[in-house]
Amino acid sequence: MTKADIVSEISKSTGIDKATVLETLEKFMESVKASLAEGENVYLRGFGSFIVKVRSEKTARNISKNTQITIPEHKIPAFKPAKVFMEQVKD
Repeated sequence: MTKADIVSEISKSTGIDKATVLETLEKFMESVKASLAEGENVYLRGFGSFIVKVRSEKTARNISKNTQITIPEHKIPAFKPAKVFMEQVKD
């Protein structure tokens, strides 16, 4: 399912025009990205949490040059689904 499919689905079920739904969806995604960039987690009850995880520093190997490189500690975005959401997907 793409963003366009989601917009169409919401538009059909609510009767709101697609342009408004698309703008709202874009603003939601911008808000989530901004919060995660500031290190704040986003919690949506019944759906899940958008969280920032910290990956620790590690040593990796460049196989083509046969050298070791150090990958520094860094943050990545992650999604943790709510228990209710997980139960719906499992069935």
